[in-house]
Amino acid sequence: MNARRPLTFTATALAAALMLSGCVAGEGSAEAADAAPDTSGAAATSEWSDDELTVDFATYNPLSLIIKDQGWLEETLGDDVEVTWLQSAGSNKANEALRAGAVDVGSTAGSAALLARANGSPIKTIDIYSQPEWSAIVVPADSSITDVSQLAGTSVAATKGTDPYFFLLQSLEEAGLALSDVEVQNLQHADGKTALENGSVQAWAGLDPLMAASEATAGSKLIYRNIDFNTYGFLNATESFLEENPDLAQVVVDAYEKARAWAQENPEEVVRILSEVAGIDPVVAEKVIIERTNLGVDPVPGQAQLDVLEVVGPIFVESGDVASQADIDRALDSLLEPSLAEQADPSAIAGS
Repeated sequence: MNARRPLTFTATALAAALMLSGCVAGEGSAEAADAAPDTSGAAATSEWSDDELTVDFATYNPLSLIIKDQGWLEETLGDDVEVTWLQSAGSNKANEALRAGAVDVGSTAGSAALLARANGSPIKTIDIYSQPEWSAIVVPADSSITDVSQLAGTSVAATKGTDPYFFLLQSLEEAGLALSDVEVQNLQHADGKTALENGSVQAWAGLDPLMAASEATAGSKLIYRNIDFNTYGFLNATESFLEENPDLAQVVVDAYEKARAWAQENPEEVVRILSEVAGIDPVVAEKVIIERTNLGVDPVPGQAQLDVLEVVGPIFVESGDVASQADIDRALDSLLEPSLAEQADPSAIAGS
């Protein structure tokens, strides 16, 4: 990102100036508040902290689709900030984009955020966008497999670094199988769906809306579902972005909370948007949104998410995805940044 000019005052002072100019407030600490200078008259001269903002959108994150569709970020930030949208094909791709600096804010599953943080990616979770049941173990329509224990010796498609992969690990463990008992084909979600439907694999750790589409169009069967094995939807930002652009980070979180309220008031529109972006039948999109996605969750990252991740963490170590439990513990202690969601103000976002 290209800074417009060096910031000469604290995040809190910047936030106050932005509020005076009709823009959304930024985040500030108590220490910064004590040192904040007089901002009277700042409305005429204040600027956003950067002239670029890059965020991701993903079919597994309905709130991102709403914000993009409605143009709220662009309307709120105006001509001063260029908003760029980058589609994430999966949590692993969102994590890659965050690590590379290709996006400032990216959406993943909670398990993927923990994995990234434990392996050194400098990200923080700033909002919880959903509690989905977006993963399950899927087999073809004509498969004789009805139980996870029958997967021994089979080939299973899964996207490593994403919730479906971790769903597979937990499902195998519960069934008394080791990861080595199956052959994992590391395929991106859409390719996993294709592999299942053309017979290249015997099972797939699926992800909605692709999973729901496969049920509808190919008759694929979900042989194991467990919402407790699905981690929450995490909205993440890089530490550098949060430090340098707290005002823009707050705008994004404010927009997410506007989208959450909008989604609950306009479920049919959410179905329409998902159907169009994902290229799926509205009936399939309705199943994903209405039956398998809970958007009415507390957006503040906290203990509920840690409770889920504390179960997943040791599995990462056992599977070799993370070097040690100490790395998991450090990630759990440092991953969550609740302050932006705590002070989210949807009314600060322009647009109806």
